[in-house]
Amino acid sequence: MEKEQELSRSILELLGGQENLTSLSHCMTRLRVTTRDPQKIRLAELKELPDVMGVVQSAGQYQIILGPGKVTKVAQHMARETGIKADEVQDVKASIQDQNRTPFKLFLRRLASIFIPLIPAIVASGMLLGLTNVFLHTDLFGLTPESQTVVLLTAISKVVFTYLAIFVGINTAREFGGTPALGGIAGGLIIFPDIGKITLFGEALVPGRGGLIGVLLAAWFISVAERHIRRYIPAAIDIIVTPTLALLVTGLATYILLQPLGGFIADGITDGLKLLLEAGGTVGAALSGAVLAGTFLPLVITGLHQGLIPIHMELLDKTGLDPLWPILGMAGAGQVGAALAIYLKTKNNTLRNVIKGGLPVGVLGIGEPLIYGVTLPLGRPFLTACLGAAVGGAIQSALGTATIAIGVSGLPAAFLLAKGHLLTFLIGILAAYGAGFLFTWLFGYKRAMDQTFTKENTASTKKTATASSVGSPS
Repeated sequence: MEKEQELSRSILELLGGQENLTSLSHCMTRLRVTTRDPQKIRLAELKELPDVMGVVQSAGQYQIILGPGKVTKVAQHMARETGIKADEVQDVKASIQDQNRTPFKLFLRRLASIFIPLIPAIVASGMLLGLTNVFLHTDLFGLTPESQTVVLLTAISKVVFTYLAIFVGINTAREFGGTPALGGIAGGLIIFPDIGKITLFGEALVPGRGGLIGVLLAAWFISVAERHIRRYIPAAIDIIVTPTLALLVTGLATYILLQPLGGFIADGITDGLKLLLEAGGTVGAALSGAVLAGTFLPLVITGLHQGLIPIHMELLDKTGLDPLWPILGMAGAGQVGAALAIYLKTKNNTLRNVIKGGLPVGVLGIGEPLIYGVTLPLGRPFLTACLGAAVGGAIQSALGTATIAIGVSGLPAAFLLAKGHLLTFLIGILAAYGAGFLFTWLFGYKRAMDQTFTKENTASTKKTATASSVGSPS
């Protein structure tokens, strides 16, 4: 039996069996499930399974950290076992027991559910765009913007960004219980080139106005409209009348209200971030970068950080640059520095093995094995890692480092940088490594923690030492 298939069956059994599962999805590193009866879950045994890096509970959802590649295979096997599509999102409100959830957390969770399935395509396209950028700016092969090779690579890398509105519309409709194809059309309403020929209230419509914010609003609206219209339409003519009326109403609402509203919100977000990173000169920018980077890891713990993707995309759409991506990427760099300090100070072989397994992927921008296997269980090193991240974020912001796409964080993010930003990026990430190391060495780790780690964490961390791939970038 294939290893991932055996793991999927073990996870399913410890989740209470397939009849207890109500939804199944996954991101790059986490298997995300919801259950009918959480009391049937054998959580302690689940955490002790080989290859399970950790389990996070958020808003009634269980996120089982398996690592990139492995999580996809496990999800596919589990989907075949249960008959639930791995990317399916069901209405499981009755199973949500998280009493600490807030409207803001639920909002971010929905955003994450919309964008998580798109991450592989966004990462792949961003990396190709970054590599093309490197070829052009370093004259490695004597290429010019007019070279057919560059034109071809650019075309391949920009497809997902050109039609991202449609992909987001499809996922939004699926998340809110609408027809995915109608959600795709709603997204297309925002970017359709011909709307530039339409004048409403004395102003011409602008294709793309509102960006992904407008797309989210339009796709949500058509999902709600479809559900309400269907209540009053006889079943015999539902397939014809309901989608037609839903699209007509949504089209009018989009161009009259939703697109302008989306544009207003998008402008507010991008202008607000630019002001935050530019106000007060270099000192103000450094302070803002420190706060953003230093507080990012707690968001990663919840798994809600993917909900920030629309903000990154709005920055790229409006300015062509994303200064936020390198700032937030420093969170993982602070973890690397903290883990290295612990590795040099600890005498606990189990802890050293965990760090050896997590450091290489941490440098590549995948921070969860260090978070869940090292710094978070120990407590204080998690805080010193955040301080290290704050130092790196302050430098990235003060020096104005920015990317031309989003993809991965860590050192590979160097391929995504705008021209002339490589040196500033390296300065910032090395500073985050160093600060995370120094803070942890001086204040974060004491030898007494060796015994604490052995007593409380051996069972849940022994498996990270042999893991081949883990975590989520940013």
